Amino acid sequence: MEQKEMRSLLEDVAAGSLDVERAMLRLREAPFEDLGFAKPDHHRALRQGIAEVIYGAGKTPDQIRQIALHMCSCGQKTILITRMSGEAAEWVGRELSLHYDELSHVGIIGNLPEPDGIGRIVIATGGTSDIPVAEEAAHTAEAFGNEVVRLYDVGVAGIHRLFAYREEIMTARVIIAIAGMEGALASVIGGMADCPVIAVPTSVGYGASFGGLSALLSMLNSCASGVSVVNIDNGFGAGYLASMINHMRRQ
Repeated sequence: MEQKEMRSLLEDVAAGSLDVERAMLRLREAPFEDLGFAKPDHHRALRQGIAEVIYGAGKTPDQIRQIALHMCSCGQKTILITRMSGEAAEWVGRELSLHYDELSHVGIIGNLPEPDGIGRIVIATGGTSDIPVAEEAAHTAEAFGNEVVRLYDVGVAGIHRLFAYREEIMTARVIIAIAGMEGALASVIGGMADCPVIAVPTSVGYGASFGGLSALLSMLNSCASGVSVVNIDNGFGAGYLASMINHMRRQ
């Protein structure tokens, strides 16, 4: 049950169109289900404002299918599945309406919500090789109701490419900077923007990049203020955090 649905439920009780016992029944059904191999958390949207996401890696195609079916049966309108294999996408798609992006390995069941964030989330990558991680972040942010602007292949090796998008950068509500190699893009953007910058190191690079560790350490040591860092290749984590920031309103 999402926060909007909870508010609607309480308003129905207050208006007298729904009795207390029926409302209590709906609330008791909300917390979680025990499927044996998984416990779908149907109360997460109520607690956190964002419904549970299925992490596909390590799960069998049928486990993903069963979890998704139970989420749908409990009224979840948009289901995000990350790190989903093509085999799992084919299996789940036989029974559910699934959109699958082979590049980012993200699957989405249901329709994307209308953007209701305060502003726009800008996602910038150092190179084309970083796009799979960027698309994971983008699909995540869009599934949570955000307008996303993509700026791909604007890294420091040709920094004039980044400067061509000054307006997009300076008017963003949140920026996700994604880069491998030495990870310098986050510091440059952090020095241009007046909004939070979420840096995502990627495992793109030659041997001495140590699978993204070099970029991770560079981003953690950024001299630009307002830059935070998520784990290597964690596009989902960046998109999730960016959505939370973009939905925070001053009281």
